Amino acid sequence: MKILVSGAFGHIGSFIINDLIKIKKVKKIYLVDNLSNQRFNVLFKIKNKKINFLFGDLTNNNFCKKLPKTNIVIHLASITDAEKSFENRKKITKNNLGCFKNILNYCKRNNSRLVHISSTSIYGPKKGLVKEDETKPVPQSPYAEIKLIEENLLKKQKLIKYITLRFGTISGFSDGMRFHTAVNKFCFNSVMGITIPVWGKALNTYRPYLSLTDANKVFQYIILKNYFPNDIFNILSENKTVSEILRLIKKSRFKVKIKFVNSRILNQDSYKICKKKIENLGIKLNSKISKDIKKTLLMLKIN
Repeated sequence: MKILVSGAFGHIGSFIINDLIKIKKVKKIYLVDNLSNQRFNVLFKIKNKKINFLFGDLTNNNFCKKLPKTNIVIHLASITDAEKSFENRKKITKNNLGCFKNILNYCKRNNSRLVHISSTSIYGPKKGLVKEDETKPVPQSPYAEIKLIEENLLKKQKLIKYITLRFGTISGFSDGMRFHTAVNKFCFNSVMGITIPVWGKALNTYRPYLSLTDANKVFQYIILKNYFPNDIFNILSENKTVSEILRLIKKSRFKVKIKFVNSRILNQDSYKICKKKIENLGIKLNSKISKDIKKTLLMLKIN
């Protein structure tokens, strides 16, 4: 089996590479990245005969046509900063949709199966536990709007076997991590003594969070079981409030300085996500966000 991982040096990709290498039936892994985030440290650490690095831009159709044939594509390449997507709507649309459409065409040409990453932020404010069959999503940012467009494009096509994973906000330490999402940003600001921006009413609003450890469990299951049901699954570890996240940081003896702000991405109502559908497959997403916070804080403190 051959696997292509797009956006391979990002927060998620850099975490799952080492476990993909260990899968016996995986003979070759092609890591594709344009290094726009300067994650050269991930590249330098890779030492395995299964790995091939391909430098290029997935919005470039000619580059995509030259990519080697693979059995599975794990598509992680996208600009993921939801808050900044309000300011950069045209840029993020061109990049994320451009990459996605070229990956779709690649999968059609090569009969490749697709692991598509979407986001739980497509749902918007809802009451109760939100399930995958929600018929009236209200995306909370241009980033989420694009993810919903991608999902609908996948549903309409008939040639590709795929699975769509609606990820909660990622937490956990990796070599390719960034610090624009809630947990990581809160940890970074606390260690550095920087104020944490929080919208006043957001302290007690729930959001779904996903540990990298649980995300990796899902990728392993999909590949080992060759599971591509042309369906959508919510993927999260825990639903937590902003105040709960802040308390976990305080427990690690770091000072939390809050600055109340008015932000389009933070100015949202509460929602909780249901993970029963994916767990019915026998995958227990039970990693604790508290452990991710402790590890992230420790690594930040050491460095």
